Amino acid sequence: MTVIPSPYTEDQIAAWLRGLLTVAWADGHFDPEEQEVLAQVTQDELAPTIDLSDLDQPITSEELADALGKDPKTAENFLRTAVMVALADGVYSITEADVLHEFCSALHLKVEALEALRVTLYQGEAVPATDATHDSLQQPGISPHPHSDVLQPVRDWLEGMEVQDPRVARFICKMIPAQCPFERDVKLFGHKIVHIPAMCKINPLYDQLVGLRFRALSYLADDRGEDVSPYL
Repeated sequence: MTVIPSPYTEDQIAAWLRGLLTVAWADGHFDPEEQEVLAQVTQDELAPTIDLSDLDQPITSEELADALGKDPKTAENFLRTAVMVALADGVYSITEADVLHEFCSALHLKVEALEALRVTLYQGEAVPATDATHDSLQQPGISPHPHSDVLQPVRDWLEGMEVQDPRVARFICKMIPAQCPFERDVKLFGHKIVHIPAMCKINPLYDQLVGLRFRALSYLADDRGEDVSPYL
């Protein structure tokens, strides 16, 4: 099998993984112990040959831009994976949106799909829209409801993600669940206090998450000849 080399340098991948973890931890859903475990998994399993001594430290937007370079395709592919990480738990928070906005500005990109996403998912509250998102919501057939056509540009943009590096592919397979998490009841003293539906029912971009995970698995198995059974 002829293996096509990754188009990314080790410095780029180190910054890429730090950027993804910066997004993953932005909303505080990971306690310090969970952060340490995820950082260790990333270092030991996903990129053991790369110096990730600063992996547990958030990367600044300037550091990210300097490391990724000026290729817009590289920058946009990074942003796609960062959005996938932000959406992996079904909630797109204001803190995650702010981090992605800073990254996008530092990378000198204007991604209209991200502007549409800002008004959809934030724990039941709308993130203030910019002029671009306001205009898009006035178009025929477009609604601010998170399950409506307003997300179609986001779906199209996310599906344009190119998986070209095994380290990024492994991270995707680790972060995105292999199956739709089951719905469950949360009980206190024997009484149900809340019902949490399956993630595939509350995340309107779940199909795009699954599609990216499948492409990452296919890349590792078909293009790299790796055993993907640990991710199944």
